Amino acid sequence: MHTPDLDLERIARAPELIDPVFLNSPQYVDEQLCAALGRRVVVKVETLNPLRSFKGRGVDLLAREFAPGTRMVCTSTGNFGQAVGYAATRHGLGAEVFVPAGTSRVKLTRMGALGARVHEVADGGVGRAARAFAAAHPDAVFVQDGLHPRIAEGAGTIGVELLRAGPIDTVVLPVGDGSLITGVARWVKEHSPATRVVGVCAQGAPSMATSWDRGRAVSTAGTDTFAEGIAISEPIPESVARMRALVDRMVVVTDAEMLAAMRTALTTLGVVPEPAGAAGLAAIASRELPGEVVATVITGANVDQGLFPRVMAAP
Repeated sequence: MHTPDLDLERIARAPELIDPVFLNSPQYVDEQLCAALGRRVVVKVETLNPLRSFKGRGVDLLAREFAPGTRMVCTSTGNFGQAVGYAATRHGLGAEVFVPAGTSRVKLTRMGALGARVHEVADGGVGRAARAFAAAHPDAVFVQDGLHPRIAEGAGTIGVELLRAGPIDTVVLPVGDGSLITGVARWVKEHSPATRVVGVCAQGAPSMATSWDRGRAVSTAGTDTFAEGIAISEPIPESVARMRALVDRMVVVTDAEMLAAMRTALTTLGVVPEPAGAAGLAAIASRELPGEVVATVITGANVDQGLFPRVMAAP
């Protein structure tokens, strides 16, 4: 059932190593949220940290494995790049982040402020450019979200914390490259086997859901969603294999459903998630999911400023 490359003992030890600023994020039952969703929901808010997302847990754990002076090279649409910049600065490393042209200015600014050198690449060549840079520099290492087990194991600490809330029937999580859901599922499936784990993709970026369904990595020609944090078109085979072993179900939600979930979070929790960060809430609101007690994670709050009028507008 479980994939051996995600180690339970490493997940258990990870809180001793990860920067405490990312740990023990708020998790609670909000009665207004429960009323809006029509069921009992435990919500975990992973936005109250220097990155405004959960990404710091896994990247901080991984960064400890590199020698001082190493340059971490990655691709990102924003949140992973922020985590790489933050962890690199903290551990005496460098950070080279390659992003698609047109990436949110909010995320670009924050990546630079957190210590990353950002390279914008046009015409879909982000991955090639990042790998070429890493290959050309002896002090550089290419770091891929969804591939490195340490990143998923760091994210697995969210599962450790969630189970402290008591029995949970279903955990619902956004799925980008898969580190979050596989890390959490690895812990939850071991310590609460009856708990179901459900992943959520954007309807306009269904490659991870399709890959899970078919049992192999299935790429798409592109994506069509405003949820850039889960806009995956080229799944990582290793991540798909972990998901097949650990995830019970995959669903997709529309951009309109994520926008509605952003409004719900604002009006009930006073939190404005980015679209990908609200995907779990969107699935709970719009899909038939099993269980009396459902848990989800608001995974990020780096909202493009252009979205605020749409969030604030009446549905």
